[in-house]
Amino acid sequence: MQTEKLVQMANQIAGYFAAYPEERARQSVLDHINASWAPRMRDEMAAYVQQGGSGLHPLARWAAQHLVRPTEDISLVRDQ
Repeated sequence: MQTEKLVQMANQIAGYFAAYPEERARQSVLDHINASWAPRMRDEMAAYVQQGGSGLHPLARWAAQHLVRPTEDISLVRDQ
């Protein structure tokens, strides 16, 4: 998938949850991406944010820095 499309999708998710209290918004964006995105998409987003993550909503950037990678267990990330 094109990185631009992933950024757009992540920003839409972040925009939806932006009205929530900050901690809940962060966790909601992270949970949504971890549950809904394929491992390949999460890997691409994680790599993008490591390269600077230009254009990402702050909530999307935070989530991208905490995504479950395919070799990780989602239960380990949920409690961060």
